[in-house]
Amino acid sequence: MSQLIPELITVSAKRDAQAPALSFRNETLSYGKLDHLVTETARGLVETGLGARDRVAVYLPKQIETIAAIFGASRAGGVYVPVNPALKERHVGYILQNCNVRILVTSPDRLSVLKAVMADCKDLQTVILVGDRETEVDIPQAILRWHDLIAQGETSGKSFHRTIDDDMAAILYTSGSTGMPKGVVLSHRNMMAGAKSVAGYLNNTPDDRLLAVLPLSFDYGFSQLTTAFHSGASVRLMNYLLPRDILREVVKHDITGLACVPPLWIQLAELDWPKEAAETIRYITSTGGRMPHPLVMRLREVLPKSEIFLMYGLTEAFRSTYLPPDEIDSRPNSIGKAIPNAEILVVRPDGTLCDPDEPGELVHRGALVGMGYWNDPERTAERYKPAPGRDPSLPIPEMAVWSGDTVKKDKDGYIYFVGRRDEMIKTSGFRVSPTEVEESVYASGLVGEAAAIGVEHSALGQAIVIVATGKDGKLLDAEAVIAHCRRDLPSYMVPKQIIVWDSLPRNPNGKIDRKAIAAEIGDPYGEEQGR
Repeated sequence: MSQLIPELITVSAKRDAQAPALSFRNETLSYGKLDHLVTETARGLVETGLGARDRVAVYLPKQIETIAAIFGASRAGGVYVPVNPALKERHVGYILQNCNVRILVTSPDRLSVLKAVMADCKDLQTVILVGDRETEVDIPQAILRWHDLIAQGETSGKSFHRTIDDDMAAILYTSGSTGMPKGVVLSHRNMMAGAKSVAGYLNNTPDDRLLAVLPLSFDYGFSQLTTAFHSGASVRLMNYLLPRDILREVVKHDITGLACVPPLWIQLAELDWPKEAAETIRYITSTGGRMPHPLVMRLREVLPKSEIFLMYGLTEAFRSTYLPPDEIDSRPNSIGKAIPNAEILVVRPDGTLCDPDEPGELVHRGALVGMGYWNDPERTAERYKPAPGRDPSLPIPEMAVWSGDTVKKDKDGYIYFVGRRDEMIKTSGFRVSPTEVEESVYASGLVGEAAAIGVEHSALGQAIVIVATGKDGKLLDAEAVIAHCRRDLPSYMVPKQIIVWDSLPRNPNGKIDRKAIAAEIGDPYGEEQGR
């Protein structure tokens, strides 16, 4: 039985080496060939100087080399750090420095964008470039071409670093409530438990063909790989430009499983689905925000033979709950029950369990609970705390994830989302720090004061709205601020609207009062949403 992430591929290769594992554009790798490529990549990384538990960042779109680099780093005994391809120079530089990345795998074009931050990445020793385009970028790190890395791996006699399932496997960066992203550390055991659990309730088999459209830096996106490899299914990688492109891939490759976030499902639901798609898709899944019931009904209409799984997850624990398809009609607003091998508790501030229908904090315990935030003991202590209800005779505490989300559980054990305790904005399936958006707005040099607020939006979940004052009493040029944000931030972080006020309200502590601002601006997209 596999215990480590790369063994998912090896076990499936032993079961059927010729079975298709991974495809991208016109290339398809069998499980045997993928396993061989991952091993060569791992050997090449060790030959390059990768030490035990050294971090390997992969800053690429989805492609064959991306998967080989991620799983190769893991097989070598390193830790992979998938970086969202949508992130810009400032954010990528922060990640490279924050988790002391030793090796970066990227492309010449992306390296050119990162040139200004490379000198500050003191622990970064080697950059591996994927692609044939030449580059003249002058950086302090050694540069190695991907084909040379593989050639090294073919001749290397070095051993991999010993790894057990308690070792860290990955660092996934998610937005923090106070600024730059925080790195969630996950062990092999965490991710293996997640793969087994999700593949179990989705009933994945070797006959499944999954379409991976979400970023691999997103735990839900990466889960498409682990659940497929656990089951011996195949994965089709896709970097889509338009939602309609997804439907073409579904039909062309007879996709049986499709995972998206609600804003993307909204776009897909508006399209005319080919009848061939309805014949092949066995199930669809959604997480990263609430799926409005009319949207679920529309998807059921266009995919009458498909099961719909609605899920709720935390990067800190990979996946938490799912609503079985046969409960959607009777419990349309529920986020479901705990996934297999997890327990979801609803607790009061003192840690005691809430009564049915009593709001409390969602607490996740079990094998999927991660290892904390990288190099951040303070924030780790806020979110990872002893599990409630444990027998006091057990001297070593079990750590659980205290989500910060308020939920309630009905008498049958089904959970309903109530709200967030922190100020994070959930937009397009991403958690966005208001502070991080505000920092970009301030960097424009055009605003005096600013506050980023999340407001309800039918297509995005929440839209980011900036309420700001002009600098030094000058008239604020809202379009110029948004243009700056487009240059500085990933597209999902760019504010949808800037509202100009003369001054911003403050709370008794002198801080900008976000709640008062949110109450004042109300629901600016209510008419747009038909409410």
